Amino acid sequence: MGQDQTKQQIEKGLQLYQSNQTEKALQVWMRVLEKSSDLVGRFRVLGCLVTAHSEMGRYKEMLKFAVVQIDTARELEDADFLLESYLNLARSNEKLCEFHKTISYCKTCLGLPGTRAGAQLGGQVSLSMGNAFLGLSLFQKALESFEKALRYAHNNDDTMLECRVCCSLGSFYAQVKESMKIALQHGDRPLQALCLLCFADIHRSRGDLETAFPRYDSAMSIMTEIGNRLGQVQVLLGVAKCWVARKALDKALDAIERAQDLAEEVGNKLSQLKLHCLSEGICRSKGLQRELRAHVVRFHECVEETELYCGLCGESIGEKNSRLQALPCSHIFHLRCLQNNGTRSCPNCRRSSMKPGFV
Repeated sequence: MGQDQTKQQIEKGLQLYQSNQTEKALQVWMRVLEKSSDLVGRFRVLGCLVTAHSEMGRYKEMLKFAVVQIDTARELEDADFLLESYLNLARSNEKLCEFHKTISYCKTCLGLPGTRAGAQLGGQVSLSMGNAFLGLSLFQKALESFEKALRYAHNNDDTMLECRVCCSLGSFYAQVKESMKIALQHGDRPLQALCLLCFADIHRSRGDLETAFPRYDSAMSIMTEIGNRLGQVQVLLGVAKCWVARKALDKALDAIERAQDLAEEVGNKLSQLKLHCLSEGICRSKGLQRELRAHVVRFHECVEETELYCGLCGESIGEKNSRLQALPCSHIFHLRCLQNNGTRSCPNCRRSSMKPGFV
């Protein structure tokens, strides 16, 4: 079966599928898969089979076709096809509640070099990752992923993605609500504070700032009571984002300054990075060039202090989507840098920790 005939048969299957003749559509696509020699056509029909089995609830079959699609994408050697196939693999594992695998495949998607499909599928990758974090009850990470997905949806006018994110946020809210009930029953103040912080972040992500502020106040009260300074930093960061959303940039900077003092007291570099990054955007909006330069310098100092840069090329890790590799000695590098370096020992500590074929 050639390229043109493959295309015609895929379209025929789509027409059958859209007219609710699912089994007939599957038969057409399976014939294409058996007879077609066109790799691009095979990739497309595998995508149709993944989607159809997902909507039918046949998740093991969905995974089977996603694995075959990965192999086809590798034969095509195209980054866009790889991104789409890894996303399908992540979704398949998400449906089967293999959440750690889902997160791993989503990170692989994000680590692929720039692709044309990145803008379209990036939001779906973030949504799948958020669902996986939610399945593992990692509420803060789940919410961060959902917020990224929501930004993708708004920036690309993707109403379907926005609806799916809102559905996931509803599940998220229900789980946090249940956790709050348990925390109140057992008098668990730290868990109560975490739930309040999550509630506040949810309302902020939905643009409901009037509800978010009181939740942040309640969370801050408990965080202060129990002496959780890192929790206070997270609350103040959320408050600052609320003020940014309201265009009250001076109040946002006040909250950031308080958070920076606490973050420096506890020595939490990651929080300092986030705060300097937010401050950069505010100072740029206000035209405060001197303060902007100071925050940029401090941001890069924090990056160096936390060793969030590749020891081979010197670029900061996280500024670009690049695949990373952690060695057994715990040092992290860009995968491409290790592959090009050719050494069998860690470039940082010189330990012979790179086993043959490890990279």
